[in-house]
Amino acid sequence: MHKIDLSLGKDIYEINRKIATEIRELFDKKGIKAIDFMGSIGSGKTLIIERLIEIIGKDKKVGVIVGDVTGDDDYKRIKKYGVPVVNINTGKECHLDAHLIEHALEELDLEKINVLFIENIGNLVCPADFELGAHKRGVVISITEGDDMVRKHPLIFQIADFIVINKIDLLPHMGIDIKTILRDIEQIAPKEVFLTDAKNGRGIKELAEWLMK
Repeated sequence: MHKIDLSLGKDIYEINRKIATEIRELFDKKGIKAIDFMGSIGSGKTLIIERLIEIIGKDKKVGVIVGDVTGDDDYKRIKKYGVPVVNINTGKECHLDAHLIEHALEELDLEKINVLFIENIGNLVCPADFELGAHKRGVVISITEGDDMVRKHPLIFQIADFIVINKIDLLPHMGIDIKTILRDIEQIAPKEVFLTDAKNGRGIKELAEWLMK
């Protein structure tokens, strides 16, 4: 019979929360609003951040931390906008944690940032357990993932502050019932919901305005 060291797991979460709290205090001191974007691979997190940079970057100084298991494809996409960006490769880890964010912040000039976007690792499980010190946490899902995503992964939606349903332009082609997704959100995790077509910019302005309140 295998024995699981539950205290070790508890300690990891507590240490992460402590570091996340310190990071949040740093953001508050520097006057930085930080937003953590979670979601599956291919949901459109990077493109949504790009669109937000185009809108919010007109009035605010934006910085970005990009998380991936490996590679720098998303980093290169953000870099083209001329904003400060740090790439984090986690190797085998399926989430960012507060300690990684702490190190990434050392590479940014926080005096020149008003808004910080954090793009988490692409999945709907691991990131839910690790706070990063952000003021808001959001989940991005796409129409292509099916209409049962909220029921299958309730925790990440419950801990989020907002939910983005992206790629709504594909609704006529996917046979997905958007009412089912919205009903599940209302029953499982009632939150602010934004319907977006990031490719064509639909719904991004409304998301940007709400994030900047």
